Amino acid sequence: MAKYRMVRTEFWKNPIVSEEMTPEDKYFYLYLLTNPHTTQIGIYKITKKQMAFDLGYSIESVHSLMERFTRHHKLIRYNPETREIAIKNWGKDNLHKGGKPVMDCINSELKEVEDLSLILYVSETIQKSEIRSLYESFCEPESENDTYLDTECDEVDDTFIRPNTIRGQKEKEKEKEKEKQKQQQKAFNPNIENNPDIEEQSQIEKTKDVKEIGEFWDNNGFGFSNVNAKKQLLFWLNDSSFLQPKDVILKAMTIACANNKRKLNYVIGILKNWENESLLTVGEIDSFHENQNPIPRHKQSTESFPAGRAIPSGFELDLTAGEE
Repeated sequence: MAKYRMVRTEFWKNPIVSEEMTPEDKYFYLYLLTNPHTTQIGIYKITKKQMAFDLGYSIESVHSLMERFTRHHKLIRYNPETREIAIKNWGKDNLHKGGKPVMDCINSELKEVEDLSLILYVSETIQKSEIRSLYESFCEPESENDTYLDTECDEVDDTFIRPNTIRGQKEKEKEKEKEKQKQQQKAFNPNIENNPDIEEQSQIEKTKDVKEIGEFWDNNGFGFSNVNAKKQLLFWLNDSSFLQPKDVILKAMTIACANNKRKLNYVIGILKNWENESLLTVGEIDSFHENQNPIPRHKQSTESFPAGRAIPSGFELDLTAGEE
């Protein structure tokens, strides 16, 4: 971490800065170039929460500025997974001197970068060939022995980084999860065999499921015009662990109707509880609730109590008493 950063006077002559940027844009850009998290390579880790704290802005304002600098000005790139930001013109404005100390520092910091596409992004504006070559060495052509492949950066020298990156790990986890769900579906439906038309049939069934859930939503008072909530609920058809997602969703909606709680959050709360309990089918759900301890009822006493005064034993009623 450097104690100071240099901003050249040409900064204010840049047409993008002088003509396209608002005062807030200029303030934000200067912050990105000079904040204490910056590095020698123009790529560093920082969170939006930290930016908001340093600048005195809300997180929503920082998010809007990030979007503006990424899509409109096209001066930065940000990876929300690794929390890394890259400044496009960093190399052009800062990397003019070489030498062993500088090269060693750059090499050391490049090793810490997780998103290698950001290295390639910054290298495009580096004018000094020696430094640009060092950046590009982290994105070398594909070889047979390499184990890491990135979609934006052809291949990485595995002597500088770990062979498995965050992106690669997440993709593997998603593949494992999909395979697990397929095995569950196969176990639940043992009659399903390898069929060339199975994917087409599955797609038709999903379309029917979507229609059935949508009609139940519209016809039972969940809000005909509440399209966004309906879409969020439909995500559970594909992004849940239920073996009967359509039936389970309809059951949760039925319970919500019975309790007069026709709201998305209530339905999703029911679904999450069932997932947490590993209740993946309607049968398992019904069985689980049936086995719950019933609410104890107070015993009703069958003992009768006489009304009025108690009559002494041995008493005989004389109906003629008092008559002459």
